[in-house]
Amino acid sequence: MSLLGSLLGGAVGDALGAPIEFSSIDVIRRAHGDSGLVDLPALEITDDTQMTLFTLEGLLLARQHGLDPLLTVRAAYARWLHTQGGPLVASDGWLMSDQRLHSRRAPGHTCITALKHNEKNNSKGCGGVMRAAPCAVWSTDVREIFSLAVGTAQMTHHHPSGYLSAGVLAVIVQELLRGNDLLSSVAVARAELVRWEGHEEQTTLLDKVVGLGSLTPEEIESSLGGGWVGEEALAIGLHAALVAPDFPTALRVAVNHSGDSDSTGSICGNILGARDGVSVIPSSWLSVLELRDVIERLALSW
Repeated sequence: MSLLGSLLGGAVGDALGAPIEFSSIDVIRRAHGDSGLVDLPALEITDDTQMTLFTLEGLLLARQHGLDPLLTVRAAYARWLHTQGGPLVASDGWLMSDQRLHSRRAPGHTCITALKHNEKNNSKGCGGVMRAAPCAVWSTDVREIFSLAVGTAQMTHHHPSGYLSAGVLAVIVQELLRGNDLLSSVAVARAELVRWEGHEEQTTLLDKVVGLGSLTPEEIESSLGGGWVGEEALAIGLHAALVAPDFPTALRVAVNHSGDSDSTGSICGNILGARDGVSVIPSSWLSVLELRDVIERLALSW
């Protein structure tokens, strides 16, 4: 049970899924065998982990200076935008100075556009939920955590399924960090979810995934979707966490499907890392994980 486990787990899942994000399961199997992608010699993160780290940096600065966390996270996202080619901004954090974070790793168009132009949209893409896990540590209050995660997601995604999925993930992670089991954690998150307007789409898929057994990659796509939108990405990541016997198997389930493999892998890793801690993550993966030092520094700063 640790924030560090959640962040490292999410980064490993993100990196494992990154090379196959835009591939169908047939293409994945032709390239990697019947079991799909099971390992990589190096684990390179994507924008999912980048934005997760900037989320946590914003929360750290809010806590240190007694500021509104939504204001400091918004400022942190402006710094992330600069690392992706956006305008130069003042920095009260240190992440922006790390040149390794200035690599463009297929950043989401919606995130870039919304942050650059501050425009409203109707996107329910998974760019809000995939960065929400750090919100779990802000408070011990479930409603405050849910609302904070929703607020961070609404900075870029304005469809309910795009931001309510972020609230659900943050509360699940919060409950796991408190020592609760996964199904109980999902139940707590669901109880808060249904209080929000527009929850029906997310609630329906959340209930569905909890009642499912193991699925093939084809069944994941037909039952839960591709993970490109918030409620689907959360469902696929949660499904893998629920049905797999261990962390490596769960990540392989989470990424080997015809969809947004890095985001679903990241969400699965966030969940299981929060529940089980760093020890369940294979050392062979941690040893080749990009920016492991940055992740550890941020997590241990909390």
